[in-house]
Amino acid sequence: MTLWFETALLPGGWARRVRVTLAGGRIAGVESGVAAEPGDERHAVGLPGLPDLHSHAFQRAMAGLAERPGGVGRDDFWSWRETMYGLVGRLTPEDVAVIAAQAFMEMLETGFTRVGEFHYLHHDRDGRPYAEPARMAAAVAAAAAETGIALTLLPVFYAHSGFGGAAPHEGQRRFINDLDSFARLRDGCAEALRPLDGAVLGIAPHSLRAATPEELSALLAMAAEGPVHIHIAEQVPEVEACLAWSGERPVEWLLGHVPVDERWCLVHATHVESAEMAGIEASGAVVGLCPITEANLGDGLFPAAGFGGRFGIGSDSNVRIDAAEELRLLEYGQRLVRRQRNVLARDGASTGRTLFDRALAGGAQALGAEVPALTEGAPADIVALADDGEGASGDALLDRWIFAQGRIDSVWRAGRQVVCEGRHVARDLIARRYRETLRRLAG
Repeated sequence: MTLWFETALLPGGWARRVRVTLAGGRIAGVESGVAAEPGDERHAVGLPGLPDLHSHAFQRAMAGLAERPGGVGRDDFWSWRETMYGLVGRLTPEDVAVIAAQAFMEMLETGFTRVGEFHYLHHDRDGRPYAEPARMAAAVAAAAAETGIALTLLPVFYAHSGFGGAAPHEGQRRFINDLDSFARLRDGCAEALRPLDGAVLGIAPHSLRAATPEELSALLAMAAEGPVHIHIAEQVPEVEACLAWSGERPVEWLLGHVPVDERWCLVHATHVESAEMAGIEASGAVVGLCPITEANLGDGLFPAAGFGGRFGIGSDSNVRIDAAEELRLLEYGQRLVRRQRNVLARDGASTGRTLFDRALAGGAQALGAEVPALTEGAPADIVALADDGEGASGDALLDRWIFAQGRIDSVWRAGRQVVCEGRHVARDLIARRYRETLRRLAG
């Protein structure tokens, strides 16, 4: 198959009249400054696909259902979490496969071609492990296979409800493992990923609340290779509890006690001080930012304007899945705090181009994957933007997609077209099953 683009973003910059030949799921050749040939599939703008570095796919099922204040007192992340636990208690592996397929389909339709699934829903509804410990992970893998998205699976170690090894509570019963049962779970995850093209297996200690220092060390020894992701410093009460436990802030403690390096993704890192940001930069770790979810939950705002390190974006709770909106909200949050424009633009590039390039590189690193690129030998993970007919060129094409009204026309993952004219090729079936599942869960 050969694709021809009026303009495309190549590793060396924008090029006109670009032919991209696909073979065996990879890019076999790239020519620029050439005319389309008979049989070429013609498109307006070609881009590499973006990584979504942080997702809890099952939470797509509660999108829009937690927007009413509940009970008394402050409505925040912790009250939202109780609503989430209510959903968790009802889901079967079959439900998770359907919900994850909907989420992954929407990711592809908005320009994400790989997802990092931070997977912590492991056990049966009564908290007992399934006979196959990775049955829930296999459901996620099946959804990835059906939709075509590339999967980095991050099975989550979750053993405690708070700092210092506090006992878990009832709402967490489906998440909990000890080190031995987690090792069996991870082995099962590896088996579930075996049929998937380009799949990556990592590990995810849920948070410093959920894993003791001794458990963290054992987990790193268990998984000597692959990505390591952790939720950290998302909430002010979390920072306060960490200070009470250790005398240090969460990121400060992690950097001082654990060998954090380029394998690591520090998800959220919302409440960090300048010394902690400098430590993250020096470590080479990626900060995983999820602006839509962080705004929805009232988490706070990562000080990205002062951060020179690596970051990527994720859809997290999947309350709304939209790659461009994640990038837009990341920049707009900084504008609102600093009361100025184009805060994150760097090195003479436009804001949209800066956001895209940094999220592309940081997301790929965090997910243990090759950086997507329109170059010979790279995976054929390609996004085509629709022609808006308004004459934009170069970086302005990215700026319009992110900040205005750009539309995605087509997406290929490993050379397979999974989105055509803005719709996933299996949208009708996936969406119908999803609606039926949600109606049953609500009944």
